[in-house]
Amino acid sequence: MLEPLRKAFLLRLKPDALEKYIYWHNNLWPDLKKEIAAQGIIEISLYQVDDMIMLFSTVKDEESWSRLWDSEVHRRWAEVMSPLMHYREDGVVDSRALREIWHHVPGNGS
Repeated sequence: MLEPLRKAFLLRLKPDALEKYIYWHNNLWPDLKKEIAAQGIIEISLYQVDDMIMLFSTVKDEESWSRLWDSEVHRRWAEVMSPLMHYREDGVVDSRALREIWHHVPGNGS
């Protein structure tokens, strides 16, 4: 079995959207939670600085996020998020992938 991959993205919030963004993520729909797991996303952490969200995740494969973003439940989620975030014309969140340049796990011999 392949090792899980770490993926990170930078997303931009619209002005004054942070509190609603946090609210919706604290109240994630059950069907969206199931879809996240079904598409191979193992974990997600969100961090905020100014109007930017940094999303860090562990996924089973390179296409996990694409499959989620193309799902019906995520399209509905995008409708809720669209007043809060910047989206591309195709309905997918406007994001930039972050390149991991260093990772260290203490005690694994590296």
